[in-house]
Amino acid sequence: MLEKTTRMNYLFDFYQSLLTPKQKSYMSYYYLDDFSLGEIAEEYHISRQAVYDNIKRTETMLEEYEEKLLLFHKFLERQKLIAKLKELSLVSNEKEELQEVIQLLEKLE
Repeated sequence: MLEKTTRMNYLFDFYQSLLTPKQKSYMSYYYLDDFSLGEIAEEYHISRQAVYDNIKRTETMLEEYEEKLLLFHKFLERQKLIAKLKELSLVSNEKEELQEVIQLLEKLE
């Protein structure tokens, strides 16, 4: 569950500008503020089921955006390359490999 929550938080960060204000609000309450479905339902005077349905639809939308735009995937790849760069920077005789990693990182941008 924690892995899904982390993924949804990242997807929300990347794609929230594509969501409606209500979708943003529900996702923010649920994933960022850790509100329960009941607490969100109470806040908006609607049923828990309506909140649940909206959150599930929004999760699906976020996954579809990621499928098409790959912002989260590219972010993860950049993080790996940056870690490798840091590792290589400690070893001065690996200049060719360091240049290769830098070029890969530039391609992601």
